[in-house]
Amino acid sequence: MGKLFGTDGIRGEANVQLTPELAFKIGRIAAHLLKKQTSSSSSSGTFLIARDTRLSGEMLEGALSAGIVSAGISVRLLGIAPTPAVAYLTRHFKALGSVVISASHNPYPDNGIKFFDARGFKLSEEQEDEIEKLYFSNSDNIERPAGPGIGRVYYHNHNAGALDHYLAYLKKLAPELKGISLVLDCAHGALSYLAPALMDSLGANVKVIHNAPNGVNINHQCGSTSTKILRDEVLKQKADLGLAFDGDGDRLIAIDEKGREVDGDAIMAICAYRQLKKGKLPHKTLVATVLSNGGLEIAGRRLGFFVQRTGVGDRKVLEAMEKGGFSLGGEQSGHIIFREYHTTGDGLLTALQLLEALVGEGKNLSELAAVLPYLPQVQHNCRVNQKKGWEENPRIRQAMHRVERSLNDNGRLLVRASGTEPVIRIMLEGEDISFLEEAARELGEIISSELS
Repeated sequence: MGKLFGTDGIRGEANVQLTPELAFKIGRIAAHLLKKQTSSSSSSGTFLIARDTRLSGEMLEGALSAGIVSAGISVRLLGIAPTPAVAYLTRHFKALGSVVISASHNPYPDNGIKFFDARGFKLSEEQEDEIEKLYFSNSDNIERPAGPGIGRVYYHNHNAGALDHYLAYLKKLAPELKGISLVLDCAHGALSYLAPALMDSLGANVKVIHNAPNGVNINHQCGSTSTKILRDEVLKQKADLGLAFDGDGDRLIAIDEKGREVDGDAIMAICAYRQLKKGKLPHKTLVATVLSNGGLEIAGRRLGFFVQRTGVGDRKVLEAMEKGGFSLGGEQSGHIIFREYHTTGDGLLTALQLLEALVGEGKNLSELAAVLPYLPQVQHNCRVNQKKGWEENPRIRQAMHRVERSLNDNGRLLVRASGTEPVIRIMLEGEDISFLEEAARELGEIISSELS
């Protein structure tokens, strides 16, 4: 059987790997399965669709809509909306499920499809396997109703409609920001309207950059993956901090008042300590992936919280949180889950929690971020033609063993295939940054040579 889903839905170059034909079929199958799995008494029977600002979004929106209504299920189009808002609105409108058309932080030629169930959770691996099984089968036994049984398509004005419910919910969780100066980098993405509106309404002094999407500029030299321009603007404005979102609004990276980047690990450490002091960190535990910096454990020992590690991906983080009854977890990339308030990572919610710590502690962001002592870490991405089978490649394995022996228990090596891109990712952590950089470069050359 083929494979469609990666670590965060289906992704590929729009109209190349991710075609309208694929979107039509996958929408039809997913909506059919979610309808079967959702109690009719607890659902409105509609399916929500939203997209980010990519040029290809409308094309895929049309194909997904056609597939879903052909299965007899009505669709409510939210237009441009951030991923976490869609997860929230799925519950708010009692929809049977939802789908977001976005490739998150990827460049604009890519796009993606990610589904949420009626509870606002991303689909489980078992649900994705069931969708793939039907997709790659030779028959389509899903009903095709005719006449009045065909689904309808309903439209929303995002400025005065569905997304106001999401903003109202976030405002209930927000601190007063009067006197706080912010620079917002909206990545020309789905938060280009919402983030400034929310922060303005809370009384902050807001300067906004990268909030003019044109279909092809999403994430381009801006947002959570490229913070140099935001850094320069924070220093120019003498702002208290900068906040960088990604294209679909589920990540946050911050810049402190001195122009230094505060990544997801530091944000988690700040929020874990803040929640611990307020008695709101269940089991005194923070959940982080194996890619997060080893300084988290050092910070936890100093401050009184524990760190539980998981595999890579927000789904792995959420599974550990659900199983252990934890409320805070996330990734170094800034994808952070506050389980008490939401079912998925939310850049705006994370920003509000960070700002609450800033206001509540009465400190600058640089002072708050100092709780995390960073161990030197190097990350290197190798673009490849073929990811499959890399683990069994003898030359790659030998090179990895050499690096691990050289680290001599004073560091970590992690090599993994990206779940969303044709990339093998290398992460090295240790004491000597020069050694880490050289080892990553040499290992990367071997991986690229073997898999290209």
